[in-house]
Amino acid sequence: MTRRHPDTAPVDAGHDTDALEALADLDSPRADAWLTALTNEFAAGAAALDAGPHFPHDNLAKLRRAGLLALTVPRALGGYEATLAQALKVIRAIARGEPSTALIVVMQCLYHLRLQANPNWPVALKERIARDAVEHGALINSLRVEPELGSPSRGGLPTTVGKQRGDHWILNGRKLYSTGSPGLTWFAVWGRTDDASPRVGTWLVHRDTPGIRFGEPWNHLGMRATGSHEVVFDDVRVPLDHAVDLQAPGPANGIDPVTSVWMNVLLPSIYDGVARAARDWFVQWTAQRVPLSLDAPLSSLDSFQQTVGRIDALLFNNRVLLDAGAVGHVSVAEAPAIKYLVSRQAIEAVQLALEASSNPGLSRNNPLERHYRDALCARIHTPQNDTVLGNLGRAAFAAFS
Repeated sequence: MTRRHPDTAPVDAGHDTDALEALADLDSPRADAWLTALTNEFAAGAAALDAGPHFPHDNLAKLRRAGLLALTVPRALGGYEATLAQALKVIRAIARGEPSTALIVVMQCLYHLRLQANPNWPVALKERIARDAVEHGALINSLRVEPELGSPSRGGLPTTVGKQRGDHWILNGRKLYSTGSPGLTWFAVWGRTDDASPRVGTWLVHRDTPGIRFGEPWNHLGMRATGSHEVVFDDVRVPLDHAVDLQAPGPANGIDPVTSVWMNVLLPSIYDGVARAARDWFVQWTAQRVPLSLDAPLSSLDSFQQTVGRIDALLFNNRVLLDAGAVGHVSVAEAPAIKYLVSRQAIEAVQLALEASSNPGLSRNNPLERHYRDALCARIHTPQNDTVLGNLGRAAFAAFS
């Protein structure tokens, strides 16, 4: 029998007509106003989600009713078919309110971004996944990381194995860091066949399939509401045509250029949103904090004004970088530098606020320490800093030669 994690909730149906009307044109002032209200609503519940930690079912339900879980599904299949700039606007708004929700949505966006163009999937299956997102807000994510393997971007074969048995597969394995797992409808499980020369690919598993259970719960420093639990597959039966992209291991299994650019813009935008929420709290706290010895708010002091100036300069730089990447002004080779720089600058911005606010900033009664813990998680996403810098350095020396 399938064992559900306690945080798992059913997918809710229905749509929010007002939200759909407001978001019909994602570039409109009406959409901007709706997204601003969304930020404030999500921010009000963020501390409780972190403290639990609890999975953001209510946040995702609101996004589902607004159709935003089909943000990158093609219009022909009922989705928004958002541009990168439009997706960036939506993710910024979500992340500034509650970043764990934003990460789950980014994974959804990236998966649907190129799905319909993938020739290695059966057409009917691709359309089923897309329409499930449009009609029911069904979430999907890739489950790739394993206890023995570590990050798949570093190479190696998965230990998750699919064995063909007549008209179906039997899948066994376990996956770590399975972002969104309590709310996923579809697990896209990276594994290998049991052939003498194994092929690697994706086994598409519906959440209601017997044999799925949750193992070690997600219990991290930051981004605590992502539900990135360990997921275990014990003799899970998978239809034959639900094993897709099966091919020999190699570079072809990597990320395509378009997805790489989107990933290197959307992922760091989450942590830029965290830094902006931290900045907003710090400005408000500084303007309202009036020590008896000063008889004026801290915001009247030059040192605090300069701190906010440094924070805003870092966030200005982030905005310019993200916007440039979103409109195609950064090459595919340079796109990872956006992730590297925006992430570093987001962390630095929150650190500045934390240092200047001292004990109040570290108090769990205030959100700044949570923002700092969340910002630190920017470092873990692929591509990692050493990979980004190494590739940039090698490219520089190759050009010199």
